[in-house]
Amino acid sequence: MTSLLTTLEAGVAWITLNRPDQRNALDIPTLKHLHSLLEDFNADPAVRVVVLTGSGRSFCAGADLAEWAEAEARGALESYGWTETAHALMQRLHTLDKPTLAAINGTAVGAGMDLTLCCDLRIAAASARFKAGYTSMAYSPDAGASWHLPRLIGSEQAKRLLFLDELWGAERALAAGLVGEVCADDQLLTVTAELSSRLAQGPTFAFAQTKRLIRDGAQRTLAEQLSAELAAGLLCGRSEDGAEALRASVERRPARFVGK
Repeated sequence: MTSLLTTLEAGVAWITLNRPDQRNALDIPTLKHLHSLLEDFNADPAVRVVVLTGSGRSFCAGADLAEWAEAEARGALESYGWTETAHALMQRLHTLDKPTLAAINGTAVGAGMDLTLCCDLRIAAASARFKAGYTSMAYSPDAGASWHLPRLIGSEQAKRLLFLDELWGAERALAAGLVGEVCADDQLLTVTAELSSRLAQGPTFAFAQTKRLIRDGAQRTLAEQLSAELAAGLLCGRSEDGAEALRASVERRPARFVGK
């Protein structure tokens, strides 16, 4: 059984973590395969949006602890490469040009939660649960949670989630800002499909520029960010979508964007 399932329809690429018996835990082959898929989708003009979800009752249980235990047994826990491979994946997902959505269908723990944090938008099923999972194992965050969480939910809430290793339900996650939307379990794929379709029909070139501005803006002064916005705006204005938006406005019709 393949560890990842993919479909592409109307510009939306769906990636489904498919190790339900392991609660979709991330072993090195799965990390590498997911990284490769993201590279391919980022380069494919037919892909306008990427959705990540899980099969079975869990979104993702985080690192494959059985693989970790095997590495520890042979004295290779610090050197067998899980952390470096996971870091490369998280960075690739976070910096993808295409809009990314996490459709969180169940428990997201550790690196599984971190996968959702790397996505642009997060939709949770009502039964979804979130748990950092690190300090209960006497471990510190290792796949980006310490960077994403303070930016998403503030420093104190991030420390509460990480220090106490609380299990947050979907409504708690929504109230804190960890997810942007909660829906009934049986509506998760429908709601995600509707949102991803809207994004896929949008000016995805402009979305890519916007993602870069938001991602890099925290490191800039206001003056530097305004300069970056000017440069990005010039690129958007010269794009095919920019020209189409202007024509559509003049002709009083909906724009038909191509993502270029």
